[in-house]
Amino acid sequence: MARLNQNAVCALALLSVLFLIQKGNAYEFKVGGSKATWAVPSDPNASIYNQWAENSRFQIGDTLLFVYAPEKDSVLHVTKDDYTSCNTKSPLEKFTDGHTVFSLNQSGPHYFISGVTENCLKNEKVVVIVMADRSKRASPPSPSAEVPPPSPAPAGQESPPPPPPPQAEEMNPTPAPSQESSPPKTKNGASSIVNGFVGTIAAFFGSVLVLAI
Repeated sequence: MARLNQNAVCALALLSVLFLIQKGNAYEFKVGGSKATWAVPSDPNASIYNQWAENSRFQIGDTLLFVYAPEKDSVLHVTKDDYTSCNTKSPLEKFTDGHTVFSLNQSGPHYFISGVTENCLKNEKVVVIVMADRSKRASPPSPSAEVPPPSPAPAGQESPPPPPPPQAEEMNPTPAPSQESSPPKTKNGASSIVNGFVGTIAAFFGSVLVLAI
């Protein structure tokens, strides 16, 4: 009985890990890079955060991680105008926990600045542009062909008989363009490999559990 319970616990644990990994398709970006923190750049004239953002590809569902000293700094989610002017008085959202995780739930630009005006003026700010969701693309309607009416005959002449209706031509539909896809992130590729590996282990322990019963 004890061995059976141990096998059951192992199987449930592996299935839980597999479930968590499958939910981990989204990617968490640490703002500034894996070893960076949210602080005034060493060179205040350099836009190091925007340089980092330009080299990253953000998609809906990804998250941003801001790491900073909560007693000295904060993160403000602001409008474009407030970003440009470093206005800290009316943010869309304010975070002061020191370990802020911001979910990118819509496409387009997102503007962030330090809650300390002087820090923002020294380039502690970043613009993150989230790519649009291209999974749903409507096909354009096909133009309808219109047949112009016959022109009237000159005075004193009989109108020629109307031309026979044109035969319907078989139109081959133009193949829809292939959907664009962004290159996979490294973490997502690793998740696929881990998914297969963990799935195999889970299946193995599931079989052991069934045999033990």
